[in-house]
Amino acid sequence: MTINQINEQESFITADGSTIRSILDRSNAPVEKQSLAEAVLPPGGATKRHWHNTSEEFYFILQGTGTMEIDGVKQQVEVGDAILIPNGHWHQIIADSPSELRFLCCCAPPYSDEDTFFD
Repeated sequence: MTINQINEQESFITADGSTIRSILDRSNAPVEKQSLAEAVLPPGGATKRHWHNTSEEFYFILQGTGTMEIDGVKQQVEVGDAILIPNGHWHQIIADSPSELRFLCCCAPPYSDEDTFFD
């Protein structure tokens, strides 16, 4: 059995520019098919627009509001919204609230910088 406490995980900055705490991934658990992380963007912050060749992603908004863009289509997102980001699709999220934007990010297969591509 693997149980990881989020507050015990170290934060780091990913290739897309967001601050991440890996909750469960290949670095801290015997994960094979998915990963789960908490991402944080400061007010006005944004991820770099990118896409993943193999990983499908879910974002789940925990705090703040933002603008989600997938393949040029933009939509406001808020607490409680779950967002599907299919693999192969360009995407970016922008924090547009006065507080930080905090969300869970689930990737299958697990997230890797090598599967993250930019403009």
